[in-house]
Amino acid sequence: MEHRHLGRSGLLISELAYGNWITHGSQVEEEAAVACVRAALEVGITTFDTADAYAGGRAEEVLGRALKGERRAGLEIFTKVFWPTGPGPNDRSLSRKHIMESIDASLGRLQTDYVDLYQAHRYDYSTPLEETMQAFADVVRQGKALYIGVSEWTASEIRAGWEMAQDLKIPFVSNQPQYSALWRVIEAEVVPTSIELGVGQVVFSPIAQGVLTGKYKVGEQPPAGSRATDEKSGANFISRLMRDEVLEAVAQLKPLADQAGLSMAQLAVAWVLQNDNVAAAIIGASRPEQVHDNAKASGKKLDADLMKAIDAALDPVVERDPAKTQSPAQRP
Repeated sequence: MEHRHLGRSGLLISELAYGNWITHGSQVEEEAAVACVRAALEVGITTFDTADAYAGGRAEEVLGRALKGERRAGLEIFTKVFWPTGPGPNDRSLSRKHIMESIDASLGRLQTDYVDLYQAHRYDYSTPLEETMQAFADVVRQGKALYIGVSEWTASEIRAGWEMAQDLKIPFVSNQPQYSALWRVIEAEVVPTSIELGVGQVVFSPIAQGVLTGKYKVGEQPPAGSRATDEKSGANFISRLMRDEVLEAVAQLKPLADQAGLSMAQLAVAWVLQNDNVAAAIIGASRPEQVHDNAKASGKKLDADLMKAIDAALDPVVERDPAKTQSPAQRP
């Protein structure tokens, strides 16, 4: 497993991160979830991503138990704040109250004294950015988080947050966007801005919710137990990718993957890692063998001809509109 610097920081993270958005605490039982975490550790993954809202906090709890006993300094643990974690009006957002209460709750569930990266799970239009960034600064100064990041922020929002972080002298180092060979909305604005500012991408859905594995086929029902059949695991989220024209384009990648000696999932993960601004691709799993398969994408270099062939196959169905950043359809 190769490691990369997160933005211009000194923090090295595994270029594949293990994430538990729709698995731990919801889609799979804890025994299977722990087995997937063990598999991630076995293949050299040291970076683990979660959020306080995943499965109502259960995802953090499962991850905390799964990592218990591991050497803390050998791990990079990321979590996020913004989405509702309770019924009250202040159990959400990026207000000072919610951030300060949420970091303590997350640390308790994760069974750790600090997280390596604390991320704003979305931009909060209801709270002044100054209030949010000051709260993040206090979290860092209290030693509860080492670095600050965001998720699905636009280029202008990233710049505004980064500038305030500079004034507050705290390390704003990352953005966590959706990114895959099918969903490239960050390329036009977010990536150039992030390169300028020294912010790295930790991308989610590199295999487009499983669509880029090729397991979904035109005219066929989704495989039993797949993400497209499970409302708890994001069936609504994946539905916009299940169009015939998308599946037909993805099918054209199979011979390209065979030629490269990769599975289609490995090809998809390797593709996002060709972008130098990507520090890590987050993979999820419901079975340990999925972790082992995806891990083989680490360190793979795709030559220029292969990258062009992938672009040619997918170009008619690729989404590139930067305005789609943070769109409601993307929100977990």
